[in-house]
Amino acid sequence: MTGEPWDLTPRPASRSAIALTVPMELSDANLLGNVHGGSIMRLVDNAGGLAAMKHCGGPVVTAAMDEMSFIEPVYVGDVVTVRAMVNDSGRTSMEVGVRVEAENVRTGRRVHTSSAYLVYVGLDQEGKPRPVSPVIAETDEEQQRQREAKLRRQARLARKEAILKARAEKGDD
Repeated sequence: MTGEPWDLTPRPASRSAIALTVPMELSDANLLGNVHGGSIMRLVDNAGGLAAMKHCGGPVVTAAMDEMSFIEPVYVGDVVTVRAMVNDSGRTSMEVGVRVEAENVRTGRRVHTSSAYLVYVGLDQEGKPRPVSPVIAETDEEQQRQREAKLRRQARLARKEAILKARAEKGDD
């Protein structure tokens, strides 16, 4: 259905907040016996996608994982909590910040293990990009996240433009 009227009322960033809590099992282990980074990335994408869906009120697709930092290992048996929130939006896209923490339930040790920034695009009924609501940053932290998200977006667009220019100069398309 083309031309569907979307509710583009600005929404608070906090409205998109999501938290997933998952115990890490043997099936999540890598060859070293730690939790595989891919298992964490999957949780990050799931949480980020849910936050983006909450913000835009409909389906989304992952367009980019702008940055993924692994700070501490996650171990089998840890309980992982993944928190995600929309930092900012463009016309059809949203940047979501995701933080991963792991807790050893026996010792109570809790550590920040990973952070990521992902970009999602809102989809219409035909799977095409559609407009999404602006983000209202209400707290100082949310305002900082929004400013930094705008900087990352500028960097992504500049990188894309530079790559396309280099390809055009070389004759690649």
